[in-house]
Amino acid sequence: VQLQASGGGSVQAGGSLRLSCVASGRTTRNYAVGWFRQAPGKEREFVAAIARSSPMTVYADFVKGRFAISRDNAKNTAYLQMSNLKPEDTADYYCAGSSTIIASSLRSLGSYATWGQGTQVTVSS
Repeated sequence: VQLQASGGGSVQAGGSLRLSCVASGRTTRNYAVGWFRQAPGKEREFVAAIARSSPMTVYADFVKGRFAISRDNAKNTAYLQMSNLKPEDTADYYCAGSSTIIASSLRSLGSYATWGQGTQVTVSS
């Protein structure tokens, strides 16, 4: 499977963006999908994930209530709806696929074997 992320851009603080992650080769139904981000000079960090075979979602504390992850298996696409964006959300955002069925593993980079390219999000104050 290959993943392609898109939807990044530049917005002002308080604005919204929706990122998309399209899977080719296999359906997203077979994978847990996670979103991670990496700001310049910082390590890649977990943002949100949706489980492989259920609608269960998990979020990093710093995005709870502002971001929402979802998936449309018919379109082989996962989404990250980002609202009330803050300058500290500025980063490259990556989607990733995992075959794990262990919920506690969804936050771990090491659980994800397939990564898409990043899409840049810039939030200005």
